[in-house]
Amino acid sequence: MNNPATAVDDGQIAATHRVMWASGNYPKLAAELVTPLGPVLVDAAGIGPGDRVLDVAAGTGNAAIPAALRGARVVASDLSPELLEAGAALAAERGATLEWREANAHELPFADAEFDVVMSCIGVMFAPFHQRAADELIRVCKPGGRIALLSWTPEGQIGELFATMKPYVAPPPPGAQPPPLWGDDEHVRALLGDRVTDVGTERRALTVEHFGNGAAFRDYFRSTYGPTIAAYRNIEDDPDRVAELDAALARIGDGFLHGGSTMEWEYLLLTARRA
Repeated sequence: MNNPATAVDDGQIAATHRVMWASGNYPKLAAELVTPLGPVLVDAAGIGPGDRVLDVAAGTGNAAIPAALRGARVVASDLSPELLEAGAALAAERGATLEWREANAHELPFADAEFDVVMSCIGVMFAPFHQRAADELIRVCKPGGRIALLSWTPEGQIGELFATMKPYVAPPPPGAQPPPLWGDDEHVRALLGDRVTDVGTERRALTVEHFGNGAAFRDYFRSTYGPTIAAYRNIEDDPDRVAELDAALARIGDGFLHGGSTMEWEYLLLTARRA
């Protein structure tokens, strides 16, 4: 049976993703909204001094930098050189020493069984071919090593954001799967299969107190978040569709607001050991 993922141009897909994540201002979003997630993942992975750690799709180092500050020997890998550059600057400010490496999650440039811990914090979920990415996570992890993943759920606010944007974005490559599926317990367990043991999953939420209303949520993501920027660029010549998307994203923001300006962004935290 043919794998549809093999029929696409990997280089073109990678180039498209680089452009998307370099647009807007993801370092700003990471610093202002999702920084607390990194230490959560590092805690769950039990990272400590001497651990050899790979952070896949590390972005600006939300998890990689806290891991390095605990004494681990960390490689932060990402497809986007712009995010790696921003992360390296942030690490220098915080006094963290780690390696920054440009890498595609579908084909990691590391040896088999090289790392004690392989982790990803709302990162590998954006690799379009889920099974290929999962296979790579397992390949580079030592037998008995830990795998730790933190991903937005399909039912949470960011999952709703992606579902709402779907009709407005360019068609995905054949075989690609939606990012929030990594936040579905059954899906991610199936990706890892019997190659891991001691699998534990837990749904938690990130408390965000940054937006006074849904319109503010929409405008922030429209100006800073690569996937949202890409959706608007795809329909920029159709004012009616732009207005539709404007209204839909504002509704998502309003729908998840409670207590004034508080949102709870649900995520799935998974830990496992390589068999």
